[in-house]
Amino acid sequence: MAAKKSSGKPHKKIHPNEEKLQYGISIIKSHPLFFQLYKQIIIHDKILMGKDCAAYVDSSGYIYLNKDIFLTESQWAYAIAHCELHLAFGHFDADRMPGYTTEQPDGTLIKTPSFNKYIWNAACNIYIAKFLHDIGSFTPICPDPVTSFPGSLTDELKIYDYLMEHKAPESDQRYGTAGAGRLDMRGLERPLVYNKNLNNRYTSLFANALAHSVSDAVSKAGGHDKASAHPDTNITRAAGWFIDHYPLLGGLAASFRIVEDYRYCIRNEIQIAAIDVTAGEIYANPALNLSTDEWRFVLAHEYLHAGLQHHRRCQGRDSYLWNVACDFVINGWLRDMQIGQMPADGLLYDESLKGMSAESIYDRIQTDLKKYSKLSTFRGYGKGDVIENGSPVFGSSHTGTTLDDFCKNALMQGLEYHTSNDRGFIPAGLIEEIRALAMPPIPWDVELANWFDCHFQPLEKTRTYGRPSRRQGSTPDIPRPRYVRQDIPTDSRTFGVVVDTSGSMSSKQIGMALGSIASYAAAKDVPFARVVFCDARAYDAGYLAPEDIAGRVNVKGRGGTVLQPGVDMLESAEDFPKDGPILIITDGFIEDKMTIRHEHAFLLPKGNRLPFRTRSKVFYFE
Repeated sequence: MAAKKSSGKPHKKIHPNEEKLQYGISIIKSHPLFFQLYKQIIIHDKILMGKDCAAYVDSSGYIYLNKDIFLTESQWAYAIAHCELHLAFGHFDADRMPGYTTEQPDGTLIKTPSFNKYIWNAACNIYIAKFLHDIGSFTPICPDPVTSFPGSLTDELKIYDYLMEHKAPESDQRYGTAGAGRLDMRGLERPLVYNKNLNNRYTSLFANALAHSVSDAVSKAGGHDKASAHPDTNITRAAGWFIDHYPLLGGLAASFRIVEDYRYCIRNEIQIAAIDVTAGEIYANPALNLSTDEWRFVLAHEYLHAGLQHHRRCQGRDSYLWNVACDFVINGWLRDMQIGQMPADGLLYDESLKGMSAESIYDRIQTDLKKYSKLSTFRGYGKGDVIENGSPVFGSSHTGTTLDDFCKNALMQGLEYHTSNDRGFIPAGLIEEIRALAMPPIPWDVELANWFDCHFQPLEKTRTYGRPSRRQGSTPDIPRPRYVRQDIPTDSRTFGVVVDTSGSMSSKQIGMALGSIASYAAAKDVPFARVVFCDARAYDAGYLAPEDIAGRVNVKGRGGTVLQPGVDMLESAEDFPKDGPILIITDGFIEDKMTIRHEHAFLLPKGNRLPFRTRSKVFYFE
């Protein structure tokens, strides 16, 4: 296996075109009108999109950009906004298209032969171009349609009829973003059909963002600061409900401050809500048109993140994937508890995962990263809704209670009151997790000691009269035996140690791990251990006494990391017991697969992970 790359090497240089594209994306993500519509942007090149195609959008909401097109940052923002407005204005909706007007008794719409998707795309492009020229936020990549079309064309249907009447060529797509003759709306053959219970969420999001932008502008003009006010909103009413009616989460609800500031949400890319446990704040986006019941669900979700210590239990896992796993668990519980109403967006729920722990779901996610790596949480697409920025405490840093402890205690006390007063159903899995908070985790060194106990039973003391006890001198007339340990057969009480000495393992880490092993080997009467150092190749140090392991070992290597040769060296050695256990010390940056026949365990620095799943013990040292 090739040696690992040094973390000190410079990152790959980004082409100026792509750098401007990324900056254009950041402009959209911070814009008060368009940040709500941001979903997923897929970057391609001219080979896949065509040399003149800058951007297009499909009916599922995905926006595709061509990194080989030369545009400024503001022009890229214009192109992305143009594609987003196709969604916001409902241009993919069947009930808005001129070719889908025949309604059947069952409510379905039938496509009529008169519909021309090229002319419809051109009409939508003209309408959007007029809108973007009017707001003037970005640099246009097409001319102003007002100079070419009558002002009476106030909506897409009128523009469509005008173009059909004047026999406009289908290739005239100059007001779009996909180039001449190309559609920047893909999927018009499968229009979106909505019923009375389902609406176009992009239209709703854009309408609310537009309303809040106007309201904010009016407030600023009148000298009012809406962010500092505390209005009676659906969000505040939902938070107050927990304090007054739901004791399980009432203590947590009282301890967190709700921040309703859509400008803050724009800057920090928060679509619906997020929580910063260490700051004691929940950030809720008031631009969303959620009901009080839906906000109850969202706030309960965030309260459980805090109370169950999900930010602390990540333990070196991928923070986003761990957040996703916790979301699946929490949303399943809230559904069973019937707290509020599930919102349509940002909800991770899977009936097949019911009853599983967050740790188990995380392991499943690891086996299917393609499916789970980019999902929408309440914060947004591809982002976790648990934010961690610090470690504040209540009171002084020496005697105060940490906020984590406060949240934990509030949830445990809430459970006691909730169950003792029969205030509602709580899933068994949630009760187990809350009660588990009261049980401190077993330290890694205690777990390692237990592992040694399993493989090396303590030797019994035997009595001998061959050498009198020192107490014999005080009572010469009474013979007293001396306790001695049994003879220790070296070939039966020994174990193997494979040490990762690659460049990514620090001397401090290696020394700490070896010192711990040496102390436990001495305590368990293990006279020798077979030590192998591994990086790109294996170095056999032979059998070493515990004190030599701890202090007088000359570590060789410091190259790349391949541990399999070291394991093979131990397992094939004639002087190593066939049932001898092996302890592997590594930082986790090793090969993706290992074959180990002997009983074994891994010792890793806390926060690191193995690149593969194992049923063996894994100890994490500080």
